[in-house]
Amino acid sequence: MTQEDAGTRSCAAPPHDTHRAAVWGHRLAAIGLVLAAINLRPAVTSVGPVLEEAQAGLGMSASYAGLLTSMPAVCFALIGFAAPWLAGRGRDIVIAASMAAVAVGLMVRPLAAGGALFAVLSALPLAGIAVANVLLPVVVKQRFPDRVGAMTGLYSMALNVGASTAAATTVPLAGRFGGDWRIGLGAWALLAAIAVPPWLVLARGRASSTLGSPDTGPTVGGSVPRTRLTRSPTAWALALYFGLQATAAYIIIGWLPQIYRDAGLPPETAGLLFAVTSVLGIPLSFVLAAVAGRLRNQSGVAIAIGLFGLAGYGGLWAAPAAAPWVWAGLLGVANCSFPLVLTMIGLRGRDSGTVIRLSAFAQSTGYLLSIPGPILVGALYEHSGDWRAPLVFMALLMLPQLAAGLFAGRDRQVG
Repeated sequence: MTQEDAGTRSCAAPPHDTHRAAVWGHRLAAIGLVLAAINLRPAVTSVGPVLEEAQAGLGMSASYAGLLTSMPAVCFALIGFAAPWLAGRGRDIVIAASMAAVAVGLMVRPLAAGGALFAVLSALPLAGIAVANVLLPVVVKQRFPDRVGAMTGLYSMALNVGASTAAATTVPLAGRFGGDWRIGLGAWALLAAIAVPPWLVLARGRASSTLGSPDTGPTVGGSVPRTRLTRSPTAWALALYFGLQATAAYIIIGWLPQIYRDAGLPPETAGLLFAVTSVLGIPLSFVLAAVAGRLRNQSGVAIAIGLFGLAGYGGLWAAPAAAPWVWAGLLGVANCSFPLVLTMIGLRGRDSGTVIRLSAFAQSTGYLLSIPGPILVGALYEHSGDWRAPLVFMALLMLPQLAAGLFAGRDRQVG
């Protein structure tokens, strides 16, 4: 053995050390994925339970409070388009920065003295969430290419846990501090701060290449031309499906408790029934995404989910108080269209560069499409004085969602 060979062998990392680093890197990425996902909704779902107190404390009118409820979809749509450009600066560090923005925004937002400043400060955590919304499917595609469905299910489940926990515990948190709604909202900054360190470790130096998959931006290797997404029927089908499922989700979040209350059920029961639609998503998100990820074609799953939604709306239209738990359960299953579309985005992209562009296009376009739905439902309700017309409208929206799911679920790839 020459002296040069000996030096080369002494500098090379032992194979078991390389394997150990790779395993540790994937575990750290999974932990970071779950922690980031948990923080994708508390900034939104924590406001509703204390909205009345926040209105009084900030001197907000009801119309101004309504503006706050529409801000998430607007921010997710507009800022999500910038995510591919930001990812070119380093995907992991951008996710770390987005979680830091969520933490800082949630910490300073409750300090606002008026409604206008509260809205401006709300844009900071929503911007961080918008960027992470787009980049997390890319993390799944790049670091876990053989487990896209299972890992999408894992972070969808974590997202539901974060959303449900914030909705359920913001008021009790505020109650422990003399009923101060500002503390109830600001406490969620701590949870967001915990999500930052794993992504900093993954982004540090050459950590990504040492700990697992490389941290690349939205570039595609080689000279393979990239498809213009606006010319791809599959990309448009995904965007339409995403937008229609988001429309249904925002309508359920905003109006389902009121539908049950108008049917004569007590407010506490109406709140529990709404919680069912969210809590069901915790186990179902994981199972459905894992199963869908193993299928070459997800069209059948999309159609089945849509039929559950049609049945739920039909039950609410016919007799909302007759079997309220059944209708809530059906709509809870219908809400699983969210993890399904995330799984399809990861599967339809040929590589991680395409996935980030596809994720940004489908989510941002979809959120833009979702903005009018809840407003139209409110207008129909105000005009008609009952829920029959709005529920017909919601059921009709499910028909194009079924068609979009049929096309988005086909075994096609965007490259």
